[in-house]
Amino acid sequence: MLDLDEFVNTRLYKSILEKSRLKLAPKLSDKGMSIQEIAELLEIDVEVIRKYLQEQS
Repeated sequence: MLDLDEFVNTRLYKSILEKSRLKLAPKLSDKGMSIQEIAELLEIDVEVIRKYLQEQS
């Protein structure tokens, strides 16, 4: 059986985590944070943040 520690190391978990963090990006941008600041805070690549914000507008 897959335990929690093993699940945390899967691609599925990492994908879900990144997508959930990305949902915060527009709100942080609206608060005046730069893409660089958002990327550092959410621990996501700058280009991923930039692309996501462009898709949301």
